[in-house]
Amino acid sequence: MEAAVLQRLLDLTLQRGGDYADIYIENKRTSGVWFEDHRLEKTHSGVDGGAGIRLIKGRQTAYVYSSDLSLGALEKAAGLAAQALHSTNNRVEAIPLVSSPLQHYPGREIHPGQVSWEHKIQRVLAADQAARSLGAPIRQVSVGVADLEKSVVFANSLGERVEDSYNRVRGMINVVASRDGILQTGYESIGGVGGWELLGDELWEDRARKAAQLAVDMLSARPAPAGRMAVIMSAEAGGTMIHEACGHGLEADLVQKGLSVYQGRKGEMVASPLVTVIDDPTLNKRYGSYAFDDEGTAAQRTVLIEAGRLVNYLYDRYTALEDHTQSTGNGRRESYQHKPIPRMSNTYIAPGQDNPQDIIASTRRGLLVMKMGGGQVNTINGDFVFDVSEAYMIEDGKVAYPVRGATLTGNGPQALQDMDRVGSDLGFSIGVCGKSGQGVPVSDAQPTIRIKELTVGGTQLKGQPGAGR
Repeated sequence: MEAAVLQRLLDLTLQRGGDYADIYIENKRTSGVWFEDHRLEKTHSGVDGGAGIRLIKGRQTAYVYSSDLSLGALEKAAGLAAQALHSTNNRVEAIPLVSSPLQHYPGREIHPGQVSWEHKIQRVLAADQAARSLGAPIRQVSVGVADLEKSVVFANSLGERVEDSYNRVRGMINVVASRDGILQTGYESIGGVGGWELLGDELWEDRARKAAQLAVDMLSARPAPAGRMAVIMSAEAGGTMIHEACGHGLEADLVQKGLSVYQGRKGEMVASPLVTVIDDPTLNKRYGSYAFDDEGTAAQRTVLIEAGRLVNYLYDRYTALEDHTQSTGNGRRESYQHKPIPRMSNTYIAPGQDNPQDIIASTRRGLLVMKMGGGQVNTINGDFVFDVSEAYMIEDGKVAYPVRGATLTGNGPQALQDMDRVGSDLGFSIGVCGKSGQGVPVSDAQPTIRIKELTVGGTQLKGQPGAGR
C-alpha cells in the first residue's frame, strides 16, 4: 500500500483528536495436512487478509478492523475509530511516514509454497510408519503438518512504516499405546520460522519414533509416588514451567491490572541468584521469532530476571506509555482482527554452570521430569498445577525407574527461589500460547534445573521415605 494512502488513513483516524494512531495490514496463506488412524482426515488451504486501525487517547483505545482492503472501506474504518473515543482535544497531525527496509526473516531454504501436496502427504505417512514401527502396543497415531506465509505492512502517526514477510512451519505427532487395559500417550512437535527444511526427513521421523517410544515406555511405568520431594526438570522438558509459572506474570498488561504476583517488585530478588530469565524473538528459526513485533517495533532481547533480580517486564506500546518507558518489542496479535497486547516470544532460563549429570548424581531422592503436560497457573499469586507426561524416580543419585500419573503443585516465585542447581544445557519446546482470546506462536526453553522441593501428586505409598537430597 502506498505511503500516501497510509498517511491519509492515519490523518482520518486522528481527525477528531487523539494521542496516537496506527494501521496494521496483513495478508497470509495457510495450508495443512492431518492424518489419523490410517486415514487422511483433512487437508486445508486458504488465504486471508485485512486491516486493523487503532486510536489511543489517554487510557482509552478504539480498534476497528476490516477484511475489505478497498480504500473506501479503510476510510470508513478510520472514521469509525476517530468517532469512537469522542475526543475533544486539539487535532494531532500524523508525522510523515519514513519506511524501514522490507524484512525477510532469515533461514528459509525451502519455501512452503513450493512444496507439493503429494510431498506433504508423504511426510505425514512417513511419520505414521515410523511411529508404528514399534509394534503391537501402538494403537493410534495422529500426525499433522502446517505452514504459513505472512506479509505485513504497519504504519503509525509517529512516522514509522514497516514491511515484513516471513514463513512459519510446524509438525505434530501424537501416539497412543495400550497394553493390559492401560493407555498412555506420547507427543512430539517441531517447527519454527523458516521453510520446509525444518521438517527434514531424518529429524521428523526420529521425532515420530520418540513419541511412540515414550507411549510404550510409560505402559510399564510404576504409579508416581506422592509427597514433597526434590524435582529435577531436564532440558528436554522445555520451558513450559517458566512460560506459565513466571512468563505470563511478567507481561505488563497483567502487571498494570494488578493480576500479577510480580507487580511493584522491580529491583527485588524474585528468584535464586542462579536464575536469569530472558525473552528473545531474535533467536534464529525459533517458533516465536520475528524481525518486528505487530506494532512495528524491532525485535530485541529483553532480560526480565537477572541473577535472581526482577529488572523488566514485557511491554507493547500502550503499556509502555502507561509506565513511561519504551516498548520491548512484545506487542503481538493473532491477526488483523485483534489489537496487540504484551506477549512472550522465545522465553527461557539462561544456562548455568552445572553438568546435568552431576545434578542427578547429587540428588538422593527425587523426581526427574523429562516431559511436561498441560497445567493451570494463577498469575495473581503464582500458584500452579502441572501434569507430567514423562518422569523417572531418582534414588541414591541414579535414575531408577519410570513413573506415570505425576503432577507438580507449587508456587512460581517460590519455585524460582528454590532452584539450587542450573545446568549448562538448553532445550526448547514450541506451542501456541492463548491469552485474551488470542493465540500466538511461542517457544520456551530451560536448562536442566533442580528445585529443592515441590509437591508431587501421585499415589501415596505406606512407608514412603521423606523428601531430601
